[in-house]
Amino acid sequence: MWIVRLALRRPYTFVVTSILTLILGILAILDTPKDIFPNINIPVVSVLWGYQGLSPEEMADRIVTSNERGMTTTVNDIEHIESQTLFGLSVIKVFFQPHVNIALAVSQITSICNALLRFAPPGTTPPLIIQYSASSVPILQLGLSGRGLSEQQLFDLGVNFIRVQLLNIEGAAMPYPYGGKQREIMVDLDPRAMQAKGLSPQDVSAAIGNQNLILPSGTSKIGPFEYDVETNGSPLKVDELNDLPVRTVGNTVIYVRDVAQVRDGFPPQTNIVRVDGQRSVLMSVLKTGSASTLDIISQIKNELPQIEKGLPPELEVNTLADQSIFVRASIVGVVREALIAACLTAAMILLFLGNWRSTLIVAISIPLSILTSLVLLSALGETINIMTLGGFALAVGILVDDATVEIENINRNIAMGKEVQQAILDGAAQIAVPAFVSTISICIVFVPMFFLTGVARFLFVPLAEAVSFAMLASYFLSRTIVPTMAKYLLRGHEHEAENIEAEAQKHWLARQQLRFERAFEKLRDRYRRGLSSCLEHRGRFAVVFLLGLLGSAAALFPWLGRDFFPSVDSGRFTLHMRAPTGTRIEETARLCDYVEQYIRQVIPANEVTNIIDNIGLPYSSINLSYSNSAPIGTGDADILVTLSQQHKPTADYVTRLRMNLGRQFPGVLFYFLPSDMVSQILNFGLPAPIDVQVVGTNLQANRRFADQLLAKIKYIPGAADLRIQQAFNLPRIQIDVDRTRAAQVGYTENNVASDLLISLSGSFQTAPSFWVDPGNGVEYSVATQYPQYNVDSVQDIQNIPIAAPGGAPPQILGNLANISRGSSMALVSHYNVAPVIDIYGAVQGRDLGGFASDLDRVVNASEKNLPRGSRIIV
Repeated sequence: MWIVRLALRRPYTFVVTSILTLILGILAILDTPKDIFPNINIPVVSVLWGYQGLSPEEMADRIVTSNERGMTTTVNDIEHIESQTLFGLSVIKVFFQPHVNIALAVSQITSICNALLRFAPPGTTPPLIIQYSASSVPILQLGLSGRGLSEQQLFDLGVNFIRVQLLNIEGAAMPYPYGGKQREIMVDLDPRAMQAKGLSPQDVSAAIGNQNLILPSGTSKIGPFEYDVETNGSPLKVDELNDLPVRTVGNTVIYVRDVAQVRDGFPPQTNIVRVDGQRSVLMSVLKTGSASTLDIISQIKNELPQIEKGLPPELEVNTLADQSIFVRASIVGVVREALIAACLTAAMILLFLGNWRSTLIVAISIPLSILTSLVLLSALGETINIMTLGGFALAVGILVDDATVEIENINRNIAMGKEVQQAILDGAAQIAVPAFVSTISICIVFVPMFFLTGVARFLFVPLAEAVSFAMLASYFLSRTIVPTMAKYLLRGHEHEAENIEAEAQKHWLARQQLRFERAFEKLRDRYRRGLSSCLEHRGRFAVVFLLGLLGSAAALFPWLGRDFFPSVDSGRFTLHMRAPTGTRIEETARLCDYVEQYIRQVIPANEVTNIIDNIGLPYSSINLSYSNSAPIGTGDADILVTLSQQHKPTADYVTRLRMNLGRQFPGVLFYFLPSDMVSQILNFGLPAPIDVQVVGTNLQANRRFADQLLAKIKYIPGAADLRIQQAFNLPRIQIDVDRTRAAQVGYTENNVASDLLISLSGSFQTAPSFWVDPGNGVEYSVATQYPQYNVDSVQDIQNIPIAAPGGAPPQILGNLANISRGSSMALVSHYNVAPVIDIYGAVQGRDLGGFASDLDRVVNASEKNLPRGSRIIV
C-alpha cells in the first residue's frame, strides 16, 4: 500500500516516470535491431583449407584428419567437429560448448593450424579461420550484369570494387562473388613448342618466378639528394611477360612467347551464375552478429547509387532475393495482430465498464507496460523479432488484468459512496495480494523456457522475457500510474453510476449501455444458477467433464502435428540439381536450361519474378562455409525461383516439381533446399531438416549399410528428397609412375608430380607470382598452366613434357608412367575425425514430429546390422 500512497502523494513523479518510459521506449524501437529471429549464438568456428588440384581423399588424409586430431588435444571446450572435403577445398566446423570463451578458442585453433603447416604437403597455405553462426544467412543478393561487360570484368568489379566499399556497413559480411570468371594473368603453355624446345612446365614456371620479381632496391644518396632506386622487376604491361627469357641454348635465347602465350585471362571456370538465362555475377550479403537485417539492407541500398558513380556506366546492379521484404512483412503482421488485440481489449473494457475515462486509464497502462518490457529487452541486447513481438501480442490480453481489476474495484468502491481518493486506497488494498499472486503465477509459467538448450533456448527465452517483463511492469503501473490517473480522471464523476437511468433518457449511447448491462445481468444470473447446479452434483459433473475432455483430445490428436516451427510461404524455393558425378560445368549449364524451361511450364509466367541458376562450386571456401547448398562438384546447381506477390501456394508447385522432375530428367537427382530465412536458420547450415549419419572407420561397410537404411527410410510416410550426400563414383584418371624406369633416365616422382600440378592445376599453388595492374592498382596472380582445350584426351596427358634435371634427356609423361581410368570419392566427410556417410531428407505432407518417431523406430531396428565399431547419429 505504501507505493499507492506515494503515487497519490507524489503524482508528478510517476507522471514524469511514465513520460520518460515513453521516450525511452520510442528510442528503443528506433535503435533496437529488427530481425526475423533472435540472434542464435551457438559458438562455431570454421577452418577453411585449400590446395588447388588435391583430391578429396588426399586432402582429408594429409591435411584435414591431422588438423582435427590436433584440435582435440589443444583446443578447449569442443562439443564436436564436422568436416566436408571437396576437390581442393575443405571446411572444418568446430562446435563448442555453450559457455566457451570463443576468443580463446579461435586463438587456440589458429595456433594448432599454424603448427601443422610444417607437416602439411609443400605449398599448403595457412587456412582461413572464421566464426560461424546460424544467423549468418544470406539476406540480400546483388546481381551484376551489363551489355558489353564480360564475366571476367563483372567478377573483377564485384570482388575488388563493390565488395570492398560495402564492407564498412556494420553487420554485413560479403564472401567472394558467385559466378563470373576470376581475372588472372594466364601463361598458356604450348605442349608441341615445349617438346620441340626440350622444356617442361616447371621450366616456364621457374622462369616466370625468377624474372617477374617483387623485390625492393633501396635508396642512394647522391649529392644533396637521396634517390629512390627501383628496378624493372615486374613488367608494367601484360604483353611484356611474353618477352621474359626462359633458357639459353648456345647463343639462342628461348623466350616465354616461344613456348607459351601470356594473356589477361582467367583460370578454368568452376562456377556459373545466370539470372533469367543471362550470364551474371551474384554477390551475397550475409548478416553477422546481432545487427539489424532491415538496417543492413537499407544502408546497402543507400550506398549502391554512390558506388555505381565510380563504376562503368554499362554495369547494372540489381537487388535480388531481398529478405527485408519477408522480415518486414513478418514484423508488420505480428504488430497488426497485436494492435487488433489491443483494440478489441479496449472495446471490451469500454463495453463492460461503460466509462471512457476508465477505459483511457487501462489503454494508457498497456502500451506503457510493453514499452517498459521493450526497454529492458534492448538493454539485455535482444532484438525486435517475431518471437519478442509474439510475446507482446500474447501479453496484451493478459496485461489488462492488473489495470482492469484495479479500475473496476475502484469504481466499485466509488459506487459504494466513497470519495475518489479513499476509493482508490481501499480498492488497491483489497486486490494487492491477489493481483500480485496472479502476476507471479503467469510469469512462473514461462520459467521452464530458461532451462531449454540449443536453438530452442535462443528462440523462446526472448519471448518469455518479453511476457514476464511486461507483466511485472503492468503490476507496478497498476500500483502507481493507474491510481494517479484515477485520482484526476475520476474526480467529479463519482456518482455517474447512480445517474445512469437519468442519462439513459438523454443519450443513445447511455441507453445502449443500460441495455447491455441488463442483458449481462441476466446472463450472470443464468451462470450463477448453472454453477450452483454443478456444485450440487459435483461427482456427475466431474465425470462428464473428464469424459468430454478425453473425447475431444482423442478426436483431435490424430489431426495434430508436431513441428518445431510453423511452415511459412515466402514466395520462393530453391531446387538443387545434381547431374551424374563428374559432369562438366558446361554440360550442367546446358541441363539447367532444360530444367528451367520445364519450371516455366509448370509455373505460369505471370507468377515468376526471376530464376537464378548458381552452377558448380564456388571459388572460395568461405562461400562453402556459409552456404547450405552442400555441392560436391561441377555437376551441382542451385536453381532459385522467386514468385510474384500474386502467386498460388508455393508448396503446391514444389510438390508438382518433386513428383515430375525425376521422370523428365532420368539420372539426375533433384531435391529442395531451405530458401527462406526461417528454414535456413533452423536448419543451422544443413541442406535438409533430416540428417542421419553413419559414423565409423569402416567406410565401405558403412556405405553398404547406408544404402540399406536409405531403402527402408523411403517407405516412411512423408519421406521426400532422400539421398546419400557422399558420392563414390567421381571419374578419375590414375597415373602410376614407374619409379625404376624414371630413375634409369634420371627422373624422380617429384619431377613428374610437379609438372603435372603446373600443367593441370596451375603453378600458383606452389610457386605464387603476382602482377599489379597500373590502371586500377589491383594485384592479380600469375599462373602457368595448360589451356584445358589442349588436354582433352588421355593421349594429351601422356604427351605432357617432364622437366629434365641435371641434363637428363627430355621425356614425356607416357614414357615414365602408366595411365588408367577409375573412380574415387567426390566428397569426404568426418564427424569427430571418423568418416561419415550422410543420409539427407525432407518431410512432405506430414508433421516433422510424427516422421521423427517413425524414423527412430526404423533406425533402432536397423542398428543390429551396423558394422562393428560404427554408430548412427540422427
